[in-house]
Amino acid sequence: MLYYKNETKVSLTQTADILQYVSGYYETAAMIGYIKGTVEEIYSDCILLDNNSVGYRIFVTPSFISDVSYGEKIKIYTYLSVKEDSLTLFGFKSRDELDVYKLLLTVNGVGPKAAMGIMSAVSAEEVRYAVLTSDARKLSTAPGIGKKTAQKIILELKDKFDFNTAFEDGGTDVDDAPQSPLKTEAAADTVEALEALGYSASDALKAVNKALKEGAPQESGILLKEALKHLF
Repeated sequence: MLYYKNETKVSLTQTADILQYVSGYYETAAMIGYIKGTVEEIYSDCILLDNNSVGYRIFVTPSFISDVSYGEKIKIYTYLSVKEDSLTLFGFKSRDELDVYKLLLTVNGVGPKAAMGIMSAVSAEEVRYAVLTSDARKLSTAPGIGKKTAQKIILELKDKFDFNTAFEDGGTDVDDAPQSPLKTEAAADTVEALEALGYSASDALKAVNKALKEGAPQESGILLKEALKHLF
């Protein structure tokens, strides 16, 4: 639902017309790539973003809520969920988060709210690691996501991610990413050692990746020590 600044509610039909006009597209969910505006109101699960005197209610993650403030001018990447009786906007800090969110939506049984629940519980980067390492436990930390659904996500998205994208952190170019850690014996041994210490496969891989990006030598003992620094 959209609101004008005078609190006048706009009907669903009028809302659709406004969204089509603003975006310049007529392809439903793909019609709005992002919105720039001023944060007018902040709630527990959404914000009201003013753009040219039209308030867009956009559902966001808890981390997004914690990073914005009243009156702040922001750019937010959006996905429009279209149902017979509603239009709902979901927003993200980066295009990468939006891309991961949309990939989750391709999994049978994972709807817009469930996918947002996953993105609220774990980061886009953690989703990649969880899928690549078959870490259903990590994905199951999201509300409403049980073990079977988590395993389905892993199965259906396994070929959508690779280790190059998993190495990306805050926009790092793929060409600058180091070699997949599991292709080296020392790194693979380190991941196994961390799992033996009780860490999840995705957390272990993530820690090893960070240690390698910081220049840690590929020697099992030293690499383990450096990786542990990222787990405390």
